[in-house]
Amino acid sequence: MRLLNVAAFFFAVASALLLYALNYDTRRLEAELQAKERLADRARSDIAVLKAERGTLARPDRIDDLARRLGLGPPRPEQFAHGREVSELNERELNERRGSADGR
Repeated sequence: MRLLNVAAFFFAVASALLLYALNYDTRRLEAELQAKERLADRARSDIAVLKAERGTLARPDRIDDLARRLGLGPPRPEQFAHGREVSELNERELNERRGSADGR
């Protein structure tokens, strides 16, 4: 009977130590998970800000104004090596307009 009590006591102490270690590991993992979630939230927030900035910077009216200040304008036919490129661009633009007008 005494041997059974001693074995039960050691089993209880071993179980307590095991549960303590498991609890410690669980808290550590939870803290790591929360840190990674905060990092992911911060990254999502940064992505949203960058998308908004890109949208602001890529506005056509803003780009047009900056291009005009730099002396840029639409391409002229003499800037192309052959006049053929200009006619191809015009044909492509006309085809795209017809496609959008047809409801494609």
